Amino acid sequence: MSKKIFNIKGMHCASCASIIEKRVSKMSGIQTIAVNYANEKAQIDFDEAITPLSVINTELEKLGYSLLLLEKQASMSDMQNHDHIGKEIDQESELNNLKEKTYFILPITISVFLLMMWDILAKTFIAVPNLPIPMDLFNTISMLIATITLFWVGKPFIKGVGRFIQYRVANMDTLIGIGTLTAYIYSVIITLLPQVRTFIQVPEYTYFDVTIVVIGFITLGKYLELNSKKKTGDAIEKLLNLQAKTALVIRDGKELEISINDVVHGDLIIIKPGGKIPVDGVVTEGSSYVDESMITGEPMPVSKDIGEVVSSGTVNTTGTFNFKATKVGSETMLAQIIKMVEEAQGSKAPIQALADKISSIFVPVVLVIAFLTLLVWLVVGTQYLGFTQAFSFGLVSFVGILVIACPCALGLATPTAIIVGVGKGAREGILIKDAGTLEKLHKVNVVMVDKTGTITIGMPTLVSIQNFSQKTDDELITILASIENKSEHPIAHAIVSHAKNKKINLLQLEFGFGSIKGKGLEAKIDGVEYFVGSTKLVKDKGLHFDTSIIEKETTEGKTPVIIFTKNEVLGVVMVADTIKPEAVEAVKNLHKLGIKVVMLTGDNKNTAEYIAKLVGIDEVVAEVLPEDKLNKIKSLQAQGKVVAMAGDGVNDAPALAQADVGIAMGTGTDVAIESAGITLLHGDISKLVKAIKLSKMTMRGIKQNLFWAFVYNVVGIPLAAGVFYPFFGWLLNPVFAGLAMAFSSVSVVTNSLRIKSKKL
Repeated sequence: MSKKIFNIKGMHCASCASIIEKRVSKMSGIQTIAVNYANEKAQIDFDEAITPLSVINTELEKLGYSLLLLEKQASMSDMQNHDHIGKEIDQESELNNLKEKTYFILPITISVFLLMMWDILAKTFIAVPNLPIPMDLFNTISMLIATITLFWVGKPFIKGVGRFIQYRVANMDTLIGIGTLTAYIYSVIITLLPQVRTFIQVPEYTYFDVTIVVIGFITLGKYLELNSKKKTGDAIEKLLNLQAKTALVIRDGKELEISINDVVHGDLIIIKPGGKIPVDGVVTEGSSYVDESMITGEPMPVSKDIGEVVSSGTVNTTGTFNFKATKVGSETMLAQIIKMVEEAQGSKAPIQALADKISSIFVPVVLVIAFLTLLVWLVVGTQYLGFTQAFSFGLVSFVGILVIACPCALGLATPTAIIVGVGKGAREGILIKDAGTLEKLHKVNVVMVDKTGTITIGMPTLVSIQNFSQKTDDELITILASIENKSEHPIAHAIVSHAKNKKINLLQLEFGFGSIKGKGLEAKIDGVEYFVGSTKLVKDKGLHFDTSIIEKETTEGKTPVIIFTKNEVLGVVMVADTIKPEAVEAVKNLHKLGIKVVMLTGDNKNTAEYIAKLVGIDEVVAEVLPEDKLNKIKSLQAQGKVVAMAGDGVNDAPALAQADVGIAMGTGTDVAIESAGITLLHGDISKLVKAIKLSKMTMRGIKQNLFWAFVYNVVGIPLAAGVFYPFFGWLLNPVFAGLAMAFSSVSVVTNSLRIKSKKL
């Protein structure tokens, strides 16, 4: 079995998606198929040995559709050209075709519509004069325009009728085609064969105006809809545009500018000020600040020194540095993000199931309702209104139902909002794996967070200095960092990093540096012997040290590092895993959303409770193993809670899998992206709040779309059928039905696009 993504040509409505799914799923060798009308793609899991792609395509071409395979290329630039630009050309071609037809038909449509309104008003109000054109001449001109309109502008609708007759599949084109073709054929017969009208006593009215205006408005609607749909998926386009096209590499001692397709693992790449980073790698020489906002949402450039990772698509600011390529082509972080966003935008949320089910049976049901309505008007209406008027009303209702009932708005309601929501999340550094996860997230009422790396930075930091000497704090740190610079211990790294951040120059150690096993370090600087270590080392060296002065801080989980000589204690620095600056505000915002926050950690209880108190966390579960985290989540779920778990995506894997929504506080690594439903780039917990807000915003948009789509059809069909005519005299002209149907789809897409502009 192989799972592949295809572009689909020829889809015009939600029913098209249903037709393709039904037809392909019945073919042998097909495991699953999911078709998304909003982004015009299909994900098919199939056995090519049993059913080759050519066979699937041949079957679909009979129905007016075709598949274009989106193969994931080895390089990002190939992927951009093959996947996206191919679709762009198709979409642009269709848009230009619709634009040409819209520009032709729209002035005619408006003119005919105004003349039609004039005629209606003239028949209603005596003060309004009749049309200054003889009716025979008007009908002849209208017939000519209607013929061009139906058989050129409305060609897709005529084809839809042909496929319905030949293959018994019906979609939006079928409904519009049958409705307008009926109105046209009837009108032609009345115009060219007036004796037929006299013989069967049908009304003298022609409906060329209905054919012209309905097709005109629907063509305009399709043009506006396609234009809007292009904007819903622009997140992928923006991500693709981040990719550099060339790279400056060093090969055989020479600088060469090559295509990124030719970059290989281990290449040494030079990045100059303002340059885009072409592939992922590790800095080997120089330093700079890199703008990562385009993939993380973080506005501040990030410092990059030797040994630090850089990602493709990010932009260097002022410095120059070299880095070694570690990931190229589809392995890069940007490629993974694009793939994840694309798959998420193509996935279906559970809430879409009802809309899909309705759309799949909607068109056949509407056809039945339309024919039954015509029959009822002819049988029942004739008894009260006479055959002539009953036939006229029946024909208007028949066409009106077929036009107004198209389920496009219903089919677009969910996927357009999902596409926009997932794309907005990607721009904010929130990677959403699938639509189902985005839907679940809005129901979450408990968020469980790991301490290390989620609430805290996840690495030791120098947090305080107590200076007992005559030296300044900077002088003390200079000596301490110079000694710790020789150590590989994480605490030593914290002290050295602090000195580097303060731009303190380290001193040269004299002969005699050494490690005192399990206790600390000793070294000579300018002839003075210094010791660095714990309170135990101080006591071992025979010095008195009052531990009460650091007792409070040690109970808070801070580690003391004491610097002293043979004669005196010079000072104490405290090293601890510090709270992330955004953590307090994030927890406060989660509380505002009505969400309880629980901290799960394997750390010491006192330390965990102290951190929790500072941040405002509701409950602490400390000194737990991974399986204990899992059991805690299970117990909350048993109480009916919807639980989101935020962890590092590696050692929290069991808990992330058990939670209703797993959130990896990752830095964009493969493991983090693959291990959870949502990945927050840069491990920023404030993005967790944004993710929940985005979910609520997207779901609100979907519900609004579905409400209006359902209401529109529930009210529109009875109105078009004439159900209200006996009570209020209401009957919907097919022209207004066409106008309403065209703009219902546009309004749904526009409502989804509003998510883009909203602040998280």
